[in-house]
Amino acid sequence: MKTIVLSLDDTVKLIREIGHDALMDEMIDRLGRAFATYNARDTVMPPRDGFHYKQPATGLVEWMPVMENGQVSIKVVGYHPENPTRHNLPTILGTISAYDTHTGHLIGIVDGTFLTAIRTAAASAVASRYLAAPHSKTLGIIGAGAQAIAQVHAISREFKIDTVLFFDIDAAAAATFPDRCAVLGLENVAIKAAPIAEIVSESDIICTATSIEVGAPPLFADLPARPWLHVNAAGSDFEGKTELDRDFLRGALVCPDLKEQAILQGECQQLAEDEIGPELVEVIQHPTRWDDARGKRTVFDSTGLALEDHVAINMVLDFARELDLGQMIQIENLSADPKNPYSFLYVPTGADG
Repeated sequence: MKTIVLSLDDTVKLIREIGHDALMDEMIDRLGRAFATYNARDTVMPPRDGFHYKQPATGLVEWMPVMENGQVSIKVVGYHPENPTRHNLPTILGTISAYDTHTGHLIGIVDGTFLTAIRTAAASAVASRYLAAPHSKTLGIIGAGAQAIAQVHAISREFKIDTVLFFDIDAAAAATFPDRCAVLGLENVAIKAAPIAEIVSESDIICTATSIEVGAPPLFADLPARPWLHVNAAGSDFEGKTELDRDFLRGALVCPDLKEQAILQGECQQLAEDEIGPELVEVIQHPTRWDDARGKRTVFDSTGLALEDHVAINMVLDFARELDLGQMIQIENLSADPKNPYSFLYVPTGADG
């Protein structure tokens, strides 16, 4: 009844042992299978909830629970857009924990910061597989922060990308983006800075992952684009925070990851219910119904699913056990007498002292 705890060192060893490409491929594969077999009767996934605040800094701490196959997984995540500039920390920090529904035992706890990046990007890759044009070669990135690197990685594992066009309002982030992408080893891929208008007009797939402020105008509007443009919109995670223009959305097939959640915090905040398309799971489970979508404008409204975190923690724990990584720690008080929480203090009557 011990808990497996993966430290940062364990996570680094795991990634180096498995390889970042193999790890991303496994994440995409597992997530694709999880979406394909998802059944709302067997998987309980309420919308995330938490605390939003403006002091001492604008941000949130929220929890994302899911229950499936005898396990509850919960990610607790902090989102603080000022972290990189004020504290030299990632915008997103978090942990993921898993519990046995037979006993409530804490099975394991792992970093959620790296896993959030790769599971979000893997979801974009899966969505693009079903919604983007198969011949897609040009990837546009709007918002060149940490999530952007993972998006480039995931999409390049799914498509034969030869050009990445990127933009960020932060000059420093834009300047370092090609160097940060170098770790991905993308040979023969041109990575070029470009204005948003060029990204929209020249891209087959666009990934948006910005820290746009609540109530700010959209990233772009009324720009020419390829008829088959697919957008993975991953930046909306606050009420009132959206990245895409309402008319742009109305001209597209908009597929949310979780409709109920996307209406509250995603691009779907801007749409009437009858303007929202099928959830991604429906597209994956019934692909022939949406075959013609590949030649039209599509949007994946990616607000982030607890199911993705559930898949991510189980993938990492499987690899950790295989590689004998992590510490097994007795965290919970498993009293010798389950009816006496002080039993560890108990001295039998007659015992000498």
